Amino acid sequence: MSDRASAARRRHNGGSASPPPPVATSTGSGSTAVGAGGRSASPIPPVNAPRSPLPIIGKLKSMDRGRDSTTAGVTSATSDSESNWVQSDTGDVRSGGEDADGEADAKPVQLLASAPPAAKWRNWWIRTVWTLIMVAAFIVILLAGHAWVVLLVVLLQLGVFREVIAIAHVPSKEKRLPWFRLINWYFLASTNYFLYGESLLQHFAHVIPPFLLPLATHHRFISFLMYCVGLVFFVLNLKRGFYKFQFSQFAWTHMALLLVVVQSHAIINNIYEGLIWFFLPSSLVIVNDVFAYICGFFFGRTPLIKLSPKKTWEGFVGGALCTLVFGFLVSALLIQVPYFICPVTDLSVSYWSNATCAPNPVFLPKTYVLPASLPAPLAGLALRIAPLQLHTLVFSLFASSIAPFGGFFASGVKRAFKIKDFGDTIPGHGGITDRFDCQFIMGTFSFIYVTTFIGRLGAADVLQRVLVLSTDEQLAVLRQLTEILREAGAVGGDAAEACLAAITT
Repeated sequence: MSDRASAARRRHNGGSASPPPPVATSTGSGSTAVGAGGRSASPIPPVNAPRSPLPIIGKLKSMDRGRDSTTAGVTSATSDSESNWVQSDTGDVRSGGEDADGEADAKPVQLLASAPPAAKWRNWWIRTVWTLIMVAAFIVILLAGHAWVVLLVVLLQLGVFREVIAIAHVPSKEKRLPWFRLINWYFLASTNYFLYGESLLQHFAHVIPPFLLPLATHHRFISFLMYCVGLVFFVLNLKRGFYKFQFSQFAWTHMALLLVVVQSHAIINNIYEGLIWFFLPSSLVIVNDVFAYICGFFFGRTPLIKLSPKKTWEGFVGGALCTLVFGFLVSALLIQVPYFICPVTDLSVSYWSNATCAPNPVFLPKTYVLPASLPAPLAGLALRIAPLQLHTLVFSLFASSIAPFGGFFASGVKRAFKIKDFGDTIPGHGGITDRFDCQFIMGTFSFIYVTTFIGRLGAADVLQRVLVLSTDEQLAVLRQLTEILREAGAVGGDAAEACLAAITT
């Protein structure tokens, strides 16, 4: 190419009558020679044309150009050229942003109802077998006692936290930050210390050993100091050139603490209030998931949401109806078992321990008369059901309509990081997060609903809280309570005066 161009220039400079040399015009992939009169000659390859790059290099360059166009005018002395893409342990490139979402959305998704029979039924059997295994293990742990159920929730919390943190890891950077992962787990430990300490103080303050009383008395202050230590450690570990990465991971860790650890703490509080408040919400989510899968498997034709393209309207509606029926029936059975309705007072209790307690009024059947304005068969009809069964309808509606959006949120996270599942711990289901993503928001809803509309603040709860007070504070409470009872007429004047005189002396 260079020899031909040199010869053309010599002829032109020497005044030759030969026609002018063709002019090369760029076309994007090469050059086209334009001769005299504007006629196009054959394409001429560009000078020193490089070889075609590897596909992955081209993809990375296009990603880099897209990033530059969206961040034009923004500069940082500590920015990292790898900040917008993540390289996994296996070497794959996981990109965030609209490009990744667009690529994922462009892929056609085949619904299970229209899948080939062989693949369809293979997926069915794998999911069914492992679902039965998980349900059997869940029932065994549930009957083993409150302590084992709490341990199960803690282990699931650790597994989910590990999976959520892992998807945002960048090994190529973390190996240059020696304390990076330790800081993540330290924040988890300090958060658990605060939350579980609060629960233990609320439910078991009367059995705290004397040598642990200083920790119980100053629990919140100690928890705050632990968090401050982690914050100082994080700041001291900041390294030039990694600021953006470190702060993004700091924010990601705290998001995981909020969505995973705080919500799992609400689930554990449900266990302490009575296993029914743990088992019933969890079983409603499981039943909704199972029957939504079955209805979608056989009848699913209409996609529900783009974030989770295999979900269908048929499965969504079918799962909701089955969940409503299941919740209404199973709640009538659970209220007859004291092991489920009794609040926990001893963590060593199991299903075979013959637990007894005074039942909450919500578990006692009542007679409800339907309005006379209803049609003839229903007008004035008397129904004897427990108030819990009516509350369960609300639980079922939430489990089938709102809780699935916890799963859709997790699907959005997977789309953002271009991964199919959070892990491969459970065959046919994915990771622990894939299976229990809806349980966290359901457990939090149950805790807030019970404390708001049902409650359990009885004499035993008040007594437990009074026991942690000092002697002078306990006497002050007794004095005020005696005054209240005397004014209400529940205690005679002479008895009240005698009690107050005894307290004063």
